[in-house]
Amino acid sequence: MTDIDALYKEYSTNVYRFALYLSGNRAEAEDIVAETFVRAWTSPSPILLETVKGYLFAIARNLYLQGLRRVSRQTELETESGEGMEELLRSSEADPYRQAAQKEELQRVMQKLQTLPEPDRAALLMRALDEMPYEEIARALGLSVSAVKVKVHRARLALAVVRRR
Repeated sequence: MTDIDALYKEYSTNVYRFALYLSGNRAEAEDIVAETFVRAWTSPSPILLETVKGYLFAIARNLYLQGLRRVSRQTELETESGEGMEELLRSSEADPYRQAAQKEELQRVMQKLQTLPEPDRAALLMRALDEMPYEEIARALGLSVSAVKVKVHRARLALAVVRRR
């Protein structure tokens, strides 16, 4: 097994989830993941092990931004038949009414997430989903630690408003 195989096995799920929440599109997220690992593998500079997740997220984010520039418009979150959401809801012990309310809330949050400015969305996802330290997020996004904290806080506030409805 090569180093890239081990890297892929350890981080591909995290990179996919990050790319999916950034793009809101499963096919685009899969393309971003594939290209992220190709770029990591062909990179002439070594990957620092302590920041490998941040390094991969930075590559994935840059690929996402390149795609936005190429298309010149942000894609909207597609409402799919909801494999991922259905699995999440099925795993809970909730009654059908509660499941419907949870699904509706999740859809509202996902739609609001897509309206956040991309740097805010990326910072929030890195912090909330992957529990990355602010310092690593700052390096990955090329921002100061305080700017990252502000972006995460603002994004959380925006999503909290949606959840209260």
